[in-house]
Amino acid sequence: MSEEKATYKSRNREYPTAIHNWPEDDRPREKLFKNGEHTLSDTELLAILIRNGVKGESAIDLSRKVLQKFKGFRNLAHTDIAQWEEIKGLGKAKIAQIKAAIEIGRRFKETEVKEDRPQIKSSKDVVDILMPRMRDLKKEVFKIILLNSKNRVIDIIEITEGTVNKAVPIIREVFQKALQHFAAAIICVHNHPSGDCNPSIDDNRFNQELIKAGKIMGIKVLDHLIIGDNRHFSFADAGMM
Repeated sequence: MSEEKATYKSRNREYPTAIHNWPEDDRPREKLFKNGEHTLSDTELLAILIRNGVKGESAIDLSRKVLQKFKGFRNLAHTDIAQWEEIKGLGKAKIAQIKAAIEIGRRFKETEVKEDRPQIKSSKDVVDILMPRMRDLKKEVFKIILLNSKNRVIDIIEITEGTVNKAVPIIREVFQKALQHFAAAIICVHNHPSGDCNPSIDDNRFNQELIKAGKIMGIKVLDHLIIGDNRHFSFADAGMM
């Protein structure tokens, strides 16, 4: 299948744009069931979510337009609805389906971690788990990873949307959750929507308050990470814990 044209060509024959008129082996949905989802291109995977095209354009054509406009799957989750609606043939129902599917994929890693309860050995382990979802958030979000005495994950909990300027309420809730889950240690993580992972004055002050509270409560604060755009800052790696 050529992804440069609106029609399908095979053996010198040209097929209409409607996917149901294509040879069965070349239809995305049939290819998925026959060969597995891993064999489909990004365009074909997105076409399955879009389902139907519009007059003169197949679902494949619409998928190609979306990916060309947003430069890949990562940007699909955090773009404004108005940008989507510029593409003729994408109504709110289709946009919602695509955004929901992308978010399911991003949450999968955290769900998998909770089930497998891996041991956290370094800041890289934390970044591998939380970077894919947190790097693109448009609001500052604060999460805690609750650990047992062997540093295995008990749970990952989102504490609040907001900023670390509200330090006291956040710290109270952090240790309340840790006590409820009988956690021996915690790792705190928040994002910077700007993409800059360098700690601010408020971040540094907040980190010191976290450490003090942890000592009082008898719960180790192993690290505090800031997630930026494919970058991170670890207070532990910087020797500030």
